Amino acid sequence: MGNGRGQPGNRIDPFLTSRFRVEIGSGQGKIEAAFTECSGLEVQTEVFEYQEGGLNSYTHKLPVKTKVSNITLKRGIVFSNKLWDWFSKVMNGNIERKNVSIVLHDLLDQPVMRWRFYGCYPVKWSGPNFNANENAITIETLELAAESMDIEVDAAWGQKHEASS
Repeated sequence: MGNGRGQPGNRIDPFLTSRFRVEIGSGQGKIEAAFTECSGLEVQTEVFEYQEGGLNSYTHKLPVKTKVSNITLKRGIVFSNKLWDWFSKVMNGNIERKNVSIVLHDLLDQPVMRWRFYGCYPVKWSGPNFNANENAITIETLELAAESMDIEVDAAWGQKHEASS
């Protein structure tokens, strides 16, 4: 089977959603955490529709502003209060913005893609639901607001795999 580039044999399969990690902040205060779920990687541009008088064949659609959705992170509760401490600062009026990266890895645990969110701070924290009839993992959820984002594809990974294809 071909790989879509005219070369038979070497195929690059889509990456698995389970192979990611989250980096919060930078330097000595950097938090690298394993989360069970990450959602909200979404950017949307609002559109203003303008109907020009006498022109009935179409409507002008003009971009207005772009909005980054909130990111939701879920993880099993571990012996660390770093995420709660960060949220607690926000509750006390001390908004500490941090950059957050969601890093996608391949099957060999090499980073291949990175979603970077800038100026993030927590806007919601949820603790676990306790139920004596279940034997489930305790989960904490953190929702982050972000000012902007970009996406970076690991160029070295791409070059290495393009060369072998």
